[in-house]
Amino acid sequence: MHCEGDKTYTTAKNCPVCNMQLSSTKSKSTAITNNTISETSIFNLTSLWKTEEDKTITLKELKGKTLVVVMIYTSCKSACPRLIADMRNIEAEIPDKKIKSIQFVFVSIDPTTDTPKKLKDFAIENFMDDEQWTFLQGTVSSVREFANVLSVKYKEISPVDFSHSNIISVFDAQGELIHQQEGLGVSNKETIDAILKVTP
Repeated sequence: MHCEGDKTYTTAKNCPVCNMQLSSTKSKSTAITNNTISETSIFNLTSLWKTEEDKTITLKELKGKTLVVVMIYTSCKSACPRLIADMRNIEAEIPDKKIKSIQFVFVSIDPTTDTPKKLKDFAIENFMDDEQWTFLQGTVSSVREFANVLSVKYKEISPVDFSHSNIISVFDAQGELIHQQEGLGVSNKETIDAILKVTP
C-alpha cells in the first residue's frame, strides 16, 4: 500500500489510502515568504552599526518593522533640528496601537564625532530615548554607502559642519523604500499616510 506522495488537497481531510489526518501547510509557506527580501531591500547591506546603547547591529536586525529614517549629525544647528522636529511631529500622529510596529532611525553623517555615548546623550536631551527611537553610528564608508541608497548627499565643509540633503525616508517591513519626504517645513501628511498604509 502506498500513500499519494506529494498530492495536495484544498480542504482538510484524511489520506484516502492510510487514513492519516492531513494538516494545513499555509503557515509554513507564509513564513518562508516573509523571510525573503528583494534585491532592492536595504537589508542586503552587510555593514555593521553601533546603536546609542553601544550595541553592534546590522540593518537586517531592524527587519519586521516600518522604518522612518533620516540622516543627521548631532552638532548641527540649522537643518537637523528641523528634521528632528519633523520626525517627532510624524511620530506624534501615529496611533498608539501602531507605534510598536515602527522604528524611527537617525543615522549620523558624522561618525567620528557622534559616538554611541554622544548619540545616547542626544536622545535623552531630545526626549527620544523610548524604544521606537534608534540612533546609529557607522563608519565613514558605511555611512556613504547608506546615503547613496537613500540619494542623500552630504559634504563636510568644516571639522564640525556638513551640508546635506534634507530627506526623510520610509521603508516597509521588508526594507523596501516606499516614500521620501524632501525639504524643510513641508507637509508631513503624505509621509504619515505612507507609514500608516504599510504598518499593520
